[in-house]
Amino acid sequence: MSHRVFVLNPDKSPLMPCTAKRARKMLEGGKAAVWRRYPFTVILKEASPNLSQPLALKLDPGSKTTGMALVLKGKTGKQ
Repeated sequence: MSHRVFVLNPDKSPLMPCTAKRARKMLEGGKAAVWRRYPFTVILKEASPNLSQPLALKLDPGSKTTGMALVLKGKTGKQ
């Protein structure tokens, strides 16, 4: 299972989530800083083009735990 990290532009607009490895490299390279610890979110220090895709948050309320998933909308994702 690949965990994703939320990414924000310096103006706090959301970007596409990235992998934990990519977020770690941005943090080590000084290109990003930790914005929140839960859910783990990084904020970029320099502006990036707003290349985001439409996403939907799906919730699965279980009997003991609640599952969350980000689902891509559009041609490659299912509505």
